[in-house]
Amino acid sequence: MKVVLFCGGYGMRMRDGASDLPKPMHPVGPRPLIWHVMRYYAHFGHKDFVLCLGYGAHHIKNYFLNYDETESNDFVLHHGEVDLMGSDIQDWNITFVHTGLDSPIGERLRRVRHLVEGDEMFHANYADVLTDAPLDRMIDQFRGTDAIGQLMAVPPQSAFHCVDVTDDGKLESITTLQEMPLYENGGYLMFRPEVFDYLEKDCDLIGDVCAPLARKGRMAAFRHRGFWQPADTVKERNALEAAYQGGARPWMLWESHGTDRDPLQAAIVAMHSSSHQRD
Repeated sequence: MKVVLFCGGYGMRMRDGASDLPKPMHPVGPRPLIWHVMRYYAHFGHKDFVLCLGYGAHHIKNYFLNYDETESNDFVLHHGEVDLMGSDIQDWNITFVHTGLDSPIGERLRRVRHLVEGDEMFHANYADVLTDAPLDRMIDQFRGTDAIGQLMAVPPQSAFHCVDVTDDGKLESITTLQEMPLYENGGYLMFRPEVFDYLEKDCDLIGDVCAPLARKGRMAAFRHRGFWQPADTVKERNALEAAYQGGARPWMLWESHGTDRDPLQAAIVAMHSSSHQRD
């Protein structure tokens, strides 16, 4: 299945005032966010990527045009020649498409229609969220439905407490959002080509397309309660970096860390520790 990545937004909440990098190009370890997302899909055998470019497109193009395999692969330097002991992207197919500086997500997808509409189904992703979700099971579930689209649904990430208050001001209960039967869009989507029948010019993918399809019973959801971490802000990106440096990398399913600790719990601990240090 092809993988459409939306990587052309301004990412204002990620801007640190010191860099003009688009959000997917901010690093986690030695590689940018977009690489981690692509490597996740490649781990499951999906290596045909369509990058919907916009703001900061030159950063993404230059990164892959000048890709350095030695940053994440062992190698032997022999008489000045590099002999790689592994490879990341040599068998990847990456199509770069400029989809506009200010285009909403739906419009970006509409502009790459010709690259995916002949397929049975395809992936779509915001390129800024990392997860350990079982992609093969997600695909099997979607394939077994007649839905036009499917999204990964995850518990809300907010730490706020919800309160139940009576009309006379009595507080009856206090619960966290995670304890409630609520889910949010996890950013890992799949579609059948029929979705293009609903994509109008400059539309929003979720609000203008997925929401109406859901009301018609043509959207599915895969519920995932494992590791899921966005990098929508500098703080969230820093938390991922802290987890990476601490060796807790549950999204990197292609690696074996050889540790007895539970990687999900270790990642959560590292992220919370980083968060408290920066608050």
